Amino acid sequence: MSNMKNLIYLLCFCPLLCILSCRSIPPGGQVVRPFDADRYLGTWFEVARMDFFFERGLNNTTATYTRNPDGSIKVVNRGYNPQKDRWKTAEGRAVFVDSPNEGRLKVSFFGPFYGGYNIIALDDDYQYAMVAGNDTDNLWILSRSPSIPSDVRDRYLVIARQAGFAVNELLWIEHDKSS
Repeated sequence: MSNMKNLIYLLCFCPLLCILSCRSIPPGGQVVRPFDADRYLGTWFEVARMDFFFERGLNNTTATYTRNPDGSIKVVNRGYNPQKDRWKTAEGRAVFVDSPNEGRLKVSFFGPFYGGYNIIALDDDYQYAMVAGNDTDNLWILSRSPSIPSDVRDRYLVIARQAGFAVNELLWIEHDKSS
């Protein structure tokens, strides 16, 4: 009977945890406002990231965003695993948490489970972005090209540090392979 009781608690608690976790942003972070999703669509190169188990060991990583017919955003993440000599792709769906005028989304690659996708820095031309997860364990620096100018990198590192991220733990991603 105890196992059944634990299962009931788990089934009740997990959806609540999911709902709460995808609605949070790191304590020192602020999402971009105003935000134009249509300008954000397209392919982004992952220039740097905190080590994240879904991307562990991958380089040449990109994220491509397109509009779904229902208004949500299709997310296709891609990276190369040099140990296995093959590409890895994951497809997900992102939706706005509140207003489409702010860079605060939640993304799911696994059914009803969502994680935070908080754009905390974005240049005026939509060429460089910094994205945080729900907490200071997940951070990505993105660029429309495989590299990022040093002045933009330095500015984003200051923002990340002020938001509480351990920027010394960032992995700088190699982009030396084409599809």
